[in-house]
Amino acid sequence: MVKSVMIVGVGGQGTLLASRILGDAMMDQGYDVKVSEVHGMSQRGGSVVTYVRYGDKVYSPVIETGEADVVLAFEQLEAARFLPYLKVGGTVITSTQRIDPMPVVTGEKEYPQGILEDMEKKGVDVLAVDALELARQAGSQKAVNVVLMGAMAKRLGGDKELWLSAVERCVPQKFLELNKKAFDLGWNA
Repeated sequence: MVKSVMIVGVGGQGTLLASRILGDAMMDQGYDVKVSEVHGMSQRGGSVVTYVRYGDKVYSPVIETGEADVVLAFEQLEAARFLPYLKVGGTVITSTQRIDPMPVVTGEKEYPQGILEDMEKKGVDVLAVDALELARQAGSQKAVNVVLMGAMAKRLGGDKELWLSAVERCVPQKFLELNKKAFDLGWNA
């Protein structure tokens, strides 16, 4: 049985670090893991997508429409944008954070209201976390990615210490305590 996780965000939010933590944690649990990074206009605040697939034997890292067990979104609009990839019965884990895309910044468009509520009305299993506030509590708003990893890790199951071990290997030492706190806050969210 292969599980598929799409990690989606805006450039600079740490989607690549999140995918490394997930991949490491799954390898520690004995799974075959494939990771693929898809960069959009990440330098300009555009979408960044990472596919992580794990299971007994994974042949391709690519996740097609309707195949993701989890869409982990660092921002609400990104959750909505990649919702078509979620399989029936899958879960969206998202930060409640809102980052205005360029058309909203320039005033051409308005940021859509009620994104998460609309997903829930469609029957989507949504775990919405105020990851930005939890990251601030941990010591840095840049830890949103690790807060969300903690929330997802609890949903996916497995030993919390194993997950923290993956965080320890992937995060630079000088930011380790902050990120361990962020993970813990996400785990308990």
